Amino acid sequence: MANGWRHFGRIRAQAEGWLARVEIPAARIDDAPATFSGGMRQRLQIARNLVFGPRLVFMDEPTSGLDVSVQARLLDLIRSLVADLGLSVVIVTHDLAVARLISHRTLVMKDGAVIESGLTDRVLDDPQAAYTQLLVSSILQG
Repeated sequence: MANGWRHFGRIRAQAEGWLARVEIPAARIDDAPATFSGGMRQRLQIARNLVFGPRLVFMDEPTSGLDVSVQARLLDLIRSLVADLGLSVVIVTHDLAVARLISHRTLVMKDGAVIESGLTDRVLDDPQAAYTQLLVSSILQG
C-alpha cells in the first residue's frame, strides 16, 4: 500500500508542477473545473494536454469568450510554453489580432480550402487573395 501512496504523491506533485506552469495556484488542485473562470479553464485544458509531452498541439479558438486582458495573458502563456517546451501549435482563429500576435505563419481558408498562406506579417500586411483583403480591411474599418 505504501508504494501506491508514493505513486499518488508523484502524480500529485507532477500535477502541481503543471498547474504552476499554467499559472493556476496549486491550492486549487482539488477544485472542480466548473469552479474555474473561463481563462483558468483554458489554462487547465492546456496543462491537461501537455502532460503527455506532445510535440504538436491543436487549439481551436483558444481565446474566444475571454476578455482582452485574459486573452493577452493566455497568449503570453502559449508563447512561453512554445519556447520552453519546443512545441508546435496550430491555432484556429477568426481573430486576426490573435493570429498576428501568436503565429509565425498563417493560412487563410474559405469554404474549406486554403486560399492564401505565408508569413503572418506578409499575409496580413500585404494580402494577395481578394478574400484575405476583405478580411483585413473589415478589421481595419471595424
